[in-house]
Amino acid sequence: MGYITLPRRLFLWCMALIYMFAFFSLYLQIPGLYGNDGLLPARWQLRYSGKAFLEQLLSTPTLLWLGPHLGLDTQTAMELLCLLGAALSLAATLLESLRDSLVFLFLWVLYLSLCQVGQVFLYFQWDSLLLETGFLCVLIAPLTTVPGWRAGRVHDPVTFWLARWLLFRLMFASGVVKLTSRCPTWWGLTALTYHYETQCIPTPLAWFAHQLPVWLHKLSVVATFVIEIAVPFLFFSPLRRLRLGAFYMQVLLQVLIILSGNYNFFNLLTLTLCLSLLDDQHIYFWLRRKYIHTPNKGTHAPETWFLVELAVWTLIGYGTVTCFDLQIDWDKGTVSSRTAFTFHQFNQFLKTVTFPAVWLGVLSLTWELVTAMFRCACVQGFFRRFLGTVQWTVFGAAAVSMFAISLVSGTLWLEQMFLSFGRYQLVNSYGLFRRMTGVGGRPEVVIEGSMDRVTWTEIEFMYKPGNLSATPAVITPHQPRLDWQMWFAALGVHSHSPWFTSLMHRLLQGKTEVIELIQSDMSKYPFHQQPPMYLRAHRYKYWFTEKLRWWRRVYVEEFYPTVHLGDAFLESMLSHHGLKEKSSPRRLSETALVQLVRWVRAQVNGLSAPLLLWSLLFCSASICLLRGLYNNMVVSLGEDGEPPGPSHCLWSVCNAAA
Repeated sequence: MGYITLPRRLFLWCMALIYMFAFFSLYLQIPGLYGNDGLLPARWQLRYSGKAFLEQLLSTPTLLWLGPHLGLDTQTAMELLCLLGAALSLAATLLESLRDSLVFLFLWVLYLSLCQVGQVFLYFQWDSLLLETGFLCVLIAPLTTVPGWRAGRVHDPVTFWLARWLLFRLMFASGVVKLTSRCPTWWGLTALTYHYETQCIPTPLAWFAHQLPVWLHKLSVVATFVIEIAVPFLFFSPLRRLRLGAFYMQVLLQVLIILSGNYNFFNLLTLTLCLSLLDDQHIYFWLRRKYIHTPNKGTHAPETWFLVELAVWTLIGYGTVTCFDLQIDWDKGTVSSRTAFTFHQFNQFLKTVTFPAVWLGVLSLTWELVTAMFRCACVQGFFRRFLGTVQWTVFGAAAVSMFAISLVSGTLWLEQMFLSFGRYQLVNSYGLFRRMTGVGGRPEVVIEGSMDRVTWTEIEFMYKPGNLSATPAVITPHQPRLDWQMWFAALGVHSHSPWFTSLMHRLLQGKTEVIELIQSDMSKYPFHQQPPMYLRAHRYKYWFTEKLRWWRRVYVEEFYPTVHLGDAFLESMLSHHGLKEKSSPRRLSETALVQLVRWVRAQVNGLSAPLLLWSLLFCSASICLLRGLYNNMVVSLGEDGEPPGPSHCLWSVCNAAA
């Protein structure tokens, strides 16, 4: 690979932005999810047993143990950690000097601290992926105390390679589990005929995608398998054009997912990992800037390699046609497809490619290590060469260690050796859309309230489907965690989702913090003046309509029986799930820090979370763009006295981010 200075800087800028989304999104929901009157109070997860601080920290690694020492209860401490993370990540998006290894270490520690008490609302794969990628940022990001970090360091390709390896694990595992789960919709290539209407929170474009013909849905499933299973092996190709082809195929998949579904920052994080496939030369191509390549920088693959590249794409195409029996019907203008291999044959394929895939990773990492070592030897000056060698040794050992841990993370008998890493989530297992849900209709739980047990009113959520005529929401990069869990709850019985009993209890109590998770505008909540006397929940099945009226539904069954405060069933369920008040909340001291956290909370109450996140993104990008334009204009006027053209403007955008 050529130099990766610009992709690495762009990667770190994107990670700072994603951290900002994650912290702000979670901050807005803390009172309702984890507050003293929330669904799952976080203080129940911290047992102050009188042990030493270090001992508590080792058992449950979270900075929330510092709360009592600062006069903070657990809820306020969580809000403070979120605010610190959001402010620091926002500053890092604006200032390149703050995209530092120590800054990313602090951001990782803050998010890990929140996940330790997050319970079911922070058990999502994208939270694990953010922690794993965030820790890699600690190795990838520079230390500003080291001279010459802006120009890049010899070990940068080695640590940046870890992002590529993580992307490979994520995509390959996501493709494989779809087939190893034996889900009939994936094997029958019909998964996307259900996916658009059954995903958690679809976008309006999902309705249009759902109307596409079945043959195109099946062809899209074939493309998904190719992009997730076959193409990831090209991530480690020594031919840059193959890597670039893999990059654009991954980007295409992620963009289509973003357009059709609200998956918060998950796909943005995956796109960020895709930057590890690029080099400076291609970024210059994007920006229409002249790239001066030297023997040390990446060059185009020799033209003699063109036949090799053509052979690779031909092999992938031939394998796709053969494995999925693709046939074109020229008269109808369609493409038919079916799975032309068996489960046993696929298992044999996995056994065949798994070992070579590991060795492919070993060889690719070894190449980066050896190349970086030779670059160390070419550095001018004894002191700089010695410093570069020390850095190469330290970061090379770290990269090898992270690679080794990722290999054993899915092996049970070896995993016992690395239990100490589990609580820090340095490596994780992934597998997206293992099985397609909602084949017989999208299950949806609808909560109803009443004052007299005769007239019932549906309680509509802001984002999840409920109202049949409501337009699907567009909320990326925000994740309404209650809405997501409502989707999971609808797939089973209420006893499998203990938090649902807590939700019913808090709504009967009229807790404002929980109600704001459902409707940030209290006037839209049907019982904003007085809590309902009775609550119940029913399960429906939803489908997209054929005409643009969005949804239709049929009643299925009772999901949660009618309850009221003091109801025997409700009380028994609260006791059974351990949701009874275990201890009185800590008395909150009136320190300046507490008052500051309260003041910030008062400023954001009632605000739309997606609007707030998009406003922060727009402001950050605008500031970076204006600063880059100003700096580039100064340079351009200094060089030739002419104002910058379009290519200069594009270049300033990259400079602002990178």
